[in-house]
Amino acid sequence: MSDTVSKFITVSLDKRGVSCVAKLLDDVAPRTCAAVWDALPLSAPVFHGKYARNEIYTLLPAFAPADPGKENTTITPIPGDLCWFSFDSDDLGNPAYGYENTTGTGTTGAIVDLAVFYGRNNLLINGDQGWVPGNVFGAITENLDEFAAACQDLWMGGARGETLSFNRL
Repeated sequence: MSDTVSKFITVSLDKRGVSCVAKLLDDVAPRTCAAVWDALPLSAPVFHGKYARNEIYTLLPAFAPADPGKENTTITPIPGDLCWFSFDSDDLGNPAYGYENTTGTGTTGAIVDLAVFYGRNNLLINGDQGWVPGNVFGAITENLDEFAAACQDLWMGGARGETLSFNRL
């Protein structure tokens, strides 16, 4: 029996007014969970994945005292997975990624990508970089179906003006 108490967060698409609850996976990704938990609340513009399929994400300047490194990684996230990716701004500066400025994300230095996967058949491969494993640090436990419908609406209806937020429950 574990003596740790499970931690839960809410993940929200603020403009669409939809949230889900996710359990942090402290037992398999303790460094990543601690980095996220200690930084909450987090909120920034949302993007829909172009390559991974059923993914929404936000890009933030590095916020942890140290990058957690790889732990509990995957290249095939399943519906409900929350993932952490570490990038350098040069990784995302290619105009092909579609960010609306000439400097890619507009952020320089280390970038944290917090992603939510809402459907099946995801594959984390990038045409410029190859495999891009992510740290699975959370699993949605409540309201995945409604959240997935909002994510699909984001894909078809557009992301402009929408934010993705992570908060302690």
